[in-house]
Amino acid sequence: MSEITILGAGIFGLSCAWEAARRGARVQVIDPNGPGAGASGGLVGALAPHAPEGWAAAKALQLQALLMAPDWWSGVEAASGLPSGYLRSGRVQPLTDARAVEQAHARATGAQTLWQGQALWRVRPADRPGDPTSPTGMVAEDTLTARLHPRMALAALIAAIRAQGGTVERSGTARGPVIHATGAAGLRDLSNDLGRAVGRGEKGQALSLAFDARDWPQIYAPGLHIVFHADGTTAIGSTSERDYDRADATDTQLDALHARAVEVLPALRDAPILARWAGERPRAASRTVLLDAWPGKPGHFIANGGFKTGFAMAPLAAGLLMDRVLDGADRIPDAWRMAG
Repeated sequence: MSEITILGAGIFGLSCAWEAARRGARVQVIDPNGPGAGASGGLVGALAPHAPEGWAAAKALQLQALLMAPDWWSGVEAASGLPSGYLRSGRVQPLTDARAVEQAHARATGAQTLWQGQALWRVRPADRPGDPTSPTGMVAEDTLTARLHPRMALAALIAAIRAQGGTVERSGTARGPVIHATGAAGLRDLSNDLGRAVGRGEKGQALSLAFDARDWPQIYAPGLHIVFHADGTTAIGSTSERDYDRADATDTQLDALHARAVEVLPALRDAPILARWAGERPRAASRTVLLDAWPGKPGHFIANGGFKTGFAMAPLAAGLLMDRVLDGADRIPDAWRMAG
């Protein structure tokens, strides 16, 4: 039986551990701060696609990840006996003017081909419960977007890993290949080791409301996600901040985001605030997933850089990395490898 060590108990580390465990490896996850201590312990959990236009490798990979997600999370739930909060909920977006309506119609045409008949993008009147306020009275709707509850998903992954004989602990001694899935701090460590900027942290803030609309599609407006979760809460996120003194502190930027959410969906106006969250998300210099061997450290690998798409991309990234680490089959796309 192969042995493998995962450093980091966020979504990338736990996804790698589950992939390894279900393939028969003896897995240990080590995180001194505990599961979900970084960006993965947030509130939002939006698994949203890029617009179906300007097709490129990154969009094709994201489509692949989103299409595999239902079966992947179903497997986690079956092994753990716990819900992840996953639902292919769909998404609606308010259309602000005639140009936005025209562009949305063009994207609907693009989706017919680019999404391979697996999902729809359409334009319709904003006349259903849960639809956002829209200046044109129209919304764009897609059926590819999904959601999960980040903390429920991490708990389900941990239980699934343990059900396969793996461990998730705060300390331990590394055995076998080592996967570094250590988020923003890991990007800084890698940059220092290589003497060049590989990535950085970027702060995000979000909040959770006591508003139960668990069956509604999520809402997206520029800079704003409103996600209705399986536990009867509603998440609002997220800011994107490059300059900050404390990564874990919320402030008036979150208040402004809350006000914007109420403007987009007035039904949220009187919903009590349950939690406010801030954390540092790992943003690779490539602005995408970073998945590769650690240069100059045989047997060490990097799984990082999810930024805003970590929960969507982690299952695909974990499968590809375990193909390489456990099976010697290198299918990692060039777009996710170390540059230079």
